[in-house]
Amino acid sequence: MESNHRSPRPSGGPPVTAPTRRQTHAVRPLAAAFVRFVVCGGGVGLASSAAVVLLSGRIPMAVANALVTVVSTVLATELHRRISFRSERRGWRVHLQSGATVAVSYAFTTGALLCLFAVRPEPSPLVAQTVYLSASALAGVGRFVLLRVVVFGNRSRSGHGRAPHDDALDKSSVVMAV
Repeated sequence: MESNHRSPRPSGGPPVTAPTRRQTHAVRPLAAAFVRFVVCGGGVGLASSAAVVLLSGRIPMAVANALVTVVSTVLATELHRRISFRSERRGWRVHLQSGATVAVSYAFTTGALLCLFAVRPEPSPLVAQTVYLSASALAGVGRFVLLRVVVFGNRSRSGHGRAPHDDALDKSSVVMAV
């Protein structure tokens, strides 16, 4: 039974519309996909940090970081395609689009740190880490949305994309959220 029951706010403000059963049911696949996204991305991130440390003893750190970044982005894209978003889309276009989301995330976190250092030339390590982690979290959520909607989104014309029942976040949802 779907309900659009309106209940008054305790403060006497405008009534609150209770979510319908369909809206509540649609959030579950989205939350599950986000958890899978965090686990896959976090796992690749941890493995990448170990790989950079191991490789940096043999090759220059910048080269090790670049190599690991490319390999980990390809690996994470495949994991996100198969596990996080359960998409049938594949190929180099998907990897290039996913790589673009990584580049945007990098630019966002770098921009946040540049702004911090412009405002406070010598921030404490705690402040710098807080800004970096906050920017990384926001970039991660943005990356999740871009991967979910643009890269692995429902492609009804081509027959690829998410399963029909998994429409918790589509382009119209993103537009409404913004």
